Amino acid sequence: MAKAVATVHLARDQYHLAWDRSIEPIATIASGDVVEIDALDASCGQITANSTEGDLAALDFSRVDQVNGPVAVDGAEPGDSLEVELLEFQPAGWGWTASIPGFGLLAAEFPKAALRITRLSGPHAEFLPGLSVPLAPFCGELGVAPPDEGPHSTIPPGAFGGNMDTKHLTAGTKLYLPVTAPGARFSIGDGHAAQGDGEVCGTAIETPMRALVRLTVRKDVHVTAPEFQTAGPLAAATNVGPFYATDGVAPDLMTAARDATRRMIEYLGRAHGLDPTDAYLLCSVAIDLKISEVVDAPNWIVTAYCPLSIFG
Repeated sequence: MAKAVATVHLARDQYHLAWDRSIEPIATIASGDVVEIDALDASCGQITANSTEGDLAALDFSRVDQVNGPVAVDGAEPGDSLEVELLEFQPAGWGWTASIPGFGLLAAEFPKAALRITRLSGPHAEFLPGLSVPLAPFCGELGVAPPDEGPHSTIPPGAFGGNMDTKHLTAGTKLYLPVTAPGARFSIGDGHAAQGDGEVCGTAIETPMRALVRLTVRKDVHVTAPEFQTAGPLAAATNVGPFYATDGVAPDLMTAARDATRRMIEYLGRAHGLDPTDAYLLCSVAIDLKISEVVDAPNWIVTAYCPLSIFG
C-alpha cells in the first residue's frame, strides 16, 4: 500500500497549551486529507535523552502536555463527527518514564523523583535489564475544540477527547470525536512508545512522535464522546503467553485500582527481584488495569495483569 501523502505538516513549534475553541486554526484542510505531525514529547522538550532525576525538579508543569494544531476541516459543523484515521506513528530513538512527586496513582507512596531513559529501536525496548517491553506507539492527546468557551487544561480528558491516554489508539484505529465548533479544530500530541492500561505512575514511555492522521467529516455518524474501532485484536504483542494478575477488592474503584497496583508491585519484587520504584514505573508502561466486577455490592474488583512474556 502506498504511503499516505500529507496535505499539511504541523511543526514542533505549532502547538498550544490549553484546549480552547477560540484558538484560530493553523490550517484548513478538505475532508479526507492527511495531516503530518512532528510533536515534541509531553514535557515540551524539557526532558531530553540526557536528562537526570534532577531535571524533574525543574519541570515547568505549565508547559507539559502541549498539543499540535489546531487544524480545521472544511465542512465540519456542530452535530457532525470527526473521523480520525490513525495511519502511522514513529517514535524517536529514545523515551522517558518518570515518577514525579505529587503525581500518579500511588503518589503518596512514591514521594521521591525517579526517571528512566529507554532507548527505542525495533519492535521491543529493554526497559530494565532482561525485561523487554513491546512497543505500540500512539498519541495520548487527541481532541477537537471543546463545547465550552475559555481555556481548558490539557491534563484531564473530556467528552471532546483530550488526554485520553488510551493505548489502543494505535496505527489502523479509527477514532470518532463529536464536533462542537465549526471546522472541528483537531489537535494532537503526547507521544507514547508503550503504555499499560491505567498509566499508573502518570507517565508512559514518553517520546517525541511523528504521526500521520486522516481527518474526515462524518455527517452520518453522531457520537457524544470518543468512540473508536481498532484495526484488529487487542494486545497482540503480549497475548502470547501466561499472565500473572493481582486483584484489588474495595467498595471504591480507585481504592481497588490502588490496591491491585500495590499488590502487583509486591509480586514483581518477590518473583522478579524488582525494587518498588522500578516496579511502579513498569506498571505504568506494561501492566494493564481492568475492571473485573462492578455488580456484586458492596465491593468491586480491579485487576492488574502482567504479561510474563516481557521477562527474558
